[in-house]
Amino acid sequence: MGKRKRDQGVTESGEKVVATNRKARHLYEILETHEAGIVLVGTEVKSLREGGASIGDAFCMPKRGEMWLINLHIGPYDRGNRFNHEPTRERKLLLHRREIDRMAGAVSQKGLTLVPLRIHFKNRRAKVLIGVCRGKKAHDKRHAIRERDLKRTGEREFRRR
Repeated sequence: MGKRKRDQGVTESGEKVVATNRKARHLYEILETHEAGIVLVGTEVKSLREGGASIGDAFCMPKRGEMWLINLHIGPYDRGNRFNHEPTRERKLLLHRREIDRMAGAVSQKGLTLVPLRIHFKNRRAKVLIGVCRGKKAHDKRHAIRERDLKRTGEREFRRR
């Protein structure tokens, strides 16, 4: 079996991005990120490898000293049979105790939440990038859009000259 090629969606570092939460960068200010493993069943892994995941509504929550990923939708595997998985079940995240305690402390603060930013495969294992985030106000969003537009027009002017 040969090496995987770059055009098959695998980066140089061995990561294959399955799903990204692009809306999170607009809605939240990301303070810090953590990478965690996900506990999955067989048909979930197969469906993820085909790119059948949606993390737009997903969030993380500490329960009973463990971290759980809630509302992550992994579509049913096409060739799965009666043993196919439930698409929106709660999934356990694999983190060190210190990381769980630190994130649980951050969530208990006012206005902070845990949002999954990206799901990817790293060395054949499914991982999720979790962001400790603070919600942006409407004026913060408008400011970010204005800055982005100014940067775009500046680049356009630079290219013309």
